[in-house]
Amino acid sequence: MAWVGLVPLWWVVLATPSMELAATYGLLWGLVYYGISLAWITHLHPLMWMGVPWGSSVAIALSSWLFIVLWGSVCIAVWGGTIAWASHRWPKRSFWLVLTGTALWCFLEALRNHSPLDWSPLSLTQSPNNLWILHLARVSGPGAITAILVATNGLLALAFSPVPKLLGSPPPSPHPPIHSSTRRSLTLTAIALVLLGHTLGAILYARTETVPASQSLTLGLIQGNVPTREKLTPQGVNQALEGYTSGYRSLVAQGVDAVVTPEGAMPQLWNPNAPQIAAIIRMVEQAGVPLWLGTFAPVLGEGRSQYTQSLLEIRPNGQTYGRYDKVQLVPLGEYVPFEAVLGRLISRLSPLDSYLVPGAADQRFVTSVGQGIVGVCYESAYSRLFRQQVKSGGEFIVTASNNDPYPVWMMRQHHGFDVLRAVESDRWALRVTNTGLSGLVDHHGRTLWLGEPHTYLTHRAELDRRQSLTPYIRWGDWLTPLLVGATLVLGWGDRR
Repeated sequence: MAWVGLVPLWWVVLATPSMELAATYGLLWGLVYYGISLAWITHLHPLMWMGVPWGSSVAIALSSWLFIVLWGSVCIAVWGGTIAWASHRWPKRSFWLVLTGTALWCFLEALRNHSPLDWSPLSLTQSPNNLWILHLARVSGPGAITAILVATNGLLALAFSPVPKLLGSPPPSPHPPIHSSTRRSLTLTAIALVLLGHTLGAILYARTETVPASQSLTLGLIQGNVPTREKLTPQGVNQALEGYTSGYRSLVAQGVDAVVTPEGAMPQLWNPNAPQIAAIIRMVEQAGVPLWLGTFAPVLGEGRSQYTQSLLEIRPNGQTYGRYDKVQLVPLGEYVPFEAVLGRLISRLSPLDSYLVPGAADQRFVTSVGQGIVGVCYESAYSRLFRQQVKSGGEFIVTASNNDPYPVWMMRQHHGFDVLRAVESDRWALRVTNTGLSGLVDHHGRTLWLGEPHTYLTHRAELDRRQSLTPYIRWGDWLTPLLVGATLVLGWGDRR
């Protein structure tokens, strides 16, 4: 659908004589696209178990959904208004308009990916199934996938543009008729672009480097399946302790190099002297196999207790060495943005009484079995966080998530992000979640194993440690600034 889903948007934006109306069309398109793809946010309700009244619970879920939907839709509104303005100034420049629309869409997605909230980029529509196109991300990141999708839609829209029929009597079109020869050129260019993209992706998909057997790694994962509303109670803590303890021992008996747990597996503030955590440390000391535990670790605060959402490696000597602190915190869920203003108006949704703080952007998760690349929760949507860790020596990916209380189709979107991260970085990825979907993805994005959702399970996974660096890892998203630069140069030259 993504290969033709933007064609109607291109049509109405190019046929609209008003920038404001074109921006409105972009806003409407965004509300539908993001509204549907992010509808799982409404599953935050019910929150009565946290003491939130029913009406407030519904209001929180709906307002969270509407806010993030509007956040993405505003970007599409900016795109629509800008393209309408450009098409009025340069109505005869069909190919330049496609270039402008592609560059602007890529730029807005890249800009939004540096914000606290981001989800559902166009590149996600191709994951996890269109593996050939996904391999374009190795060239310039997810922006390369977005570029080919937007450009193909723009070319098709201009090649098959209908006579504009707006509400009432349509005003004169701002564009001269497109000649049949130009339509043929646009159509052939669109076909060539699709074929070229899939061909290049197929070549990258076929290429691989053999990894020595000494570079293999065996990790065990535990999908605890303890719902958030339960694991924050004393009974839930005991259930989590029992489930992760028995799962750890079972995996150790199967011969793994380390055992991985999901985000917040032990919903307690890290304190080695606490009875439950002390019991886990003793278990690791006795078994002799490292445990990567999702918990809340303390940091030095200023006047109050501060903690990070962390993944800690507990080694057989009882000490913690490898540590990753979540960088991209969830607004309202783990911190209050603009706290001085909003802190008095809203109640935090976090189960902690203390404040979570983000980890450093330049972390390295060095473990006893190699240097890993870690993403916690919805950090899977932020490719730049993974790129930094791969470039600094990361050899394999581990994503630790909760995913409760969201539906299975949200879990599939999350899986799609992890597939994209594995492909663009040429790394194997192990997905460890609380309620699903846990899984194993190889460096070509092929899902080798996917667990059942809402089920307690353990799994022994074999993966490779890889050191190769793709063009995207080396140079980042170089395509977006190149497209923006080409648009400005050609536009300025035409204006002169």
